[in-house]
Amino acid sequence: MSSEDLPIIPRPEKWRILDGVVLLDKPVGLTSNQSLQGVRRLFAANKGGHTGTLDPFATGVLPLCLGESTKFSADLLNADKTYLATVKFGQRTDTGDLTGTVTESTDQLPTIDQLQNVLAQFTGDSEQIPPMYSALKRDGQPLYKLARAGIEVERQPRKINLQELVWSDIDTNQAGRVVTANLSVRCSKGTYIRTLAEDIAVAVGSLGHLVALRRTRVGDVSLEGCMTLEELVNGVAQLSSVDGVPTQEHLIEAALLQPADFLVKNLSQLEISDQQAILCCHGNPFKPEAGQNLQPDTTIRIYLAGCFLGVGQVSGVGKDLKIQPLRLVSTANS
Repeated sequence: MSSEDLPIIPRPEKWRILDGVVLLDKPVGLTSNQSLQGVRRLFAANKGGHTGTLDPFATGVLPLCLGESTKFSADLLNADKTYLATVKFGQRTDTGDLTGTVTESTDQLPTIDQLQNVLAQFTGDSEQIPPMYSALKRDGQPLYKLARAGIEVERQPRKINLQELVWSDIDTNQAGRVVTANLSVRCSKGTYIRTLAEDIAVAVGSLGHLVALRRTRVGDVSLEGCMTLEELVNGVAQLSSVDGVPTQEHLIEAALLQPADFLVKNLSQLEISDQQAILCCHGNPFKPEAGQNLQPDTTIRIYLAGCFLGVGQVSGVGKDLKIQPLRLVSTANS
């Protein structure tokens, strides 16, 4: 599906406060920001942010934070990610993917054994030089804009970690040489899969670029829990036909929106009293009460009467144990 086939989402007549997380399966042809703005318009949400850029040609997991949930987006920005990349061998492009111009070609294609054997040298900790076609900035200017102007600047290598690399769906020519192959990558934040594909191709004596890229997981969020833009549009239309503009509660009940605390569900939960909440909601530390068993040096989710207040840090030991609020939500919607 091309971007021309995607639904047109009009600007709402009125923006509203809305808190939660939308688990989008990003389509081909949209930038991450275009995807975010489309979902904001669909839900009429006055504030939002995404949790990590996906290239326009890429698809897959893109959690979008609305309202107060943006305060917790860093938890996924820093999370490990998993991709399924389709690599084509024999050609290099200026962008490292199918959207660019072929700059170099070779008849030297790798064997299956070469591809399998080379993975060991890329697995684990390493350094990677970011591509020119990236959103990184130099003197306030995105590198991709410099690249489009024919300007190349020096980039500092970045530390990355590749936990798992697996080939699948390997397609060979009549000579048994690999033409395309899928590479499953589980990696740390900041890893450029286009650069990885190029580096692997060079390591096996060939050239390569990406012809497809799908992000299948970010942290604990997998594709199974994500919805396409079409599914979101249809879901909102169905709710609107029954009750008018759907409320936050209706969106959550229909699984179109996840609650504001979704990104921190992995943390232990603490239900606090009214007295503790007076201190907590002003950002002041407070002590645990009887029955509140807490582990020192942990981050926790804080609730009052089932309402999510934010996250806090537990510190100290014994009688000195206390909870310091870190990031608090500020609307009743949460």
